[in-house]
Amino acid sequence: MANTLLPPDERNLTPEQVEMLDKRRRRGQLFLVICFQCIIVSTLLTLWSGQDLTYSPGWVHPMFYWNALTGTLALVFGIAGVRLRRGSNEFLSY
Repeated sequence: MANTLLPPDERNLTPEQVEMLDKRRRRGQLFLVICFQCIIVSTLLTLWSGQDLTYSPGWVHPMFYWNALTGTLALVFGIAGVRLRRGSNEFLSY
């Protein structure tokens, strides 16, 4: 009897295809971990970016740029991680 927890297109995969699927999902988990780390760094950078926007003259706001970069990276890695982990019905912790 087929495992009904699996999506229908994953029930009859060869061992090589299962290995590729596992690699894709592990890469998705890695991207989600990187996303979470970028969120933490971006949250900490908000403490300095407000001060940087207030006191730095002209267009020179390096902390704001770093904050925007880490926020963008968190968004990119989060979307990529969710897309690569699609179809997974288990929690992996590594």
